Amino acid sequence: MQLTSAEEQIMKYLWKLEKAFMKDLIEQFPEPKPASTTVATLLSRMINKGFVDYKQYGKIREYFPLVSKPEYFSDKIGGVVKNYFNNSDAQFASFFTRQADMNLTELESLKKMIEEQIKTKKDNNA
Repeated sequence: MQLTSAEEQIMKYLWKLEKAFMKDLIEQFPEPKPASTTVATLLSRMINKGFVDYKQYGKIREYFPLVSKPEYFSDKIGGVVKNYFNNSDAQFASFFTRQADMNLTELESLKKMIEEQIKTKKDNNA
């Protein structure tokens, strides 16, 4: 299950803050700030989806993410690879390197990361 763009924005704030009360989240938004009822509705949906939980302190809730940022984006990218690149990481990487308009330094850096991953895979299989 994925988040809407509005829910994703709240998740970005929660990942940054690690835990937050409603007022802390609203403070993160640029002007004009959303109504607390809007944020509460979004948080409720995110709780139902299993992305967020909270601790109750009297009438006040402290929210925290249940899903890490790397975990969320790994799943999101996995969906893109599955739906648009025939579930082929190689097709995705090929498209990405051609379309991202990377400069030589970025391409060399990517090449180094790939070579390091190849070495790690070989070492683990030895």
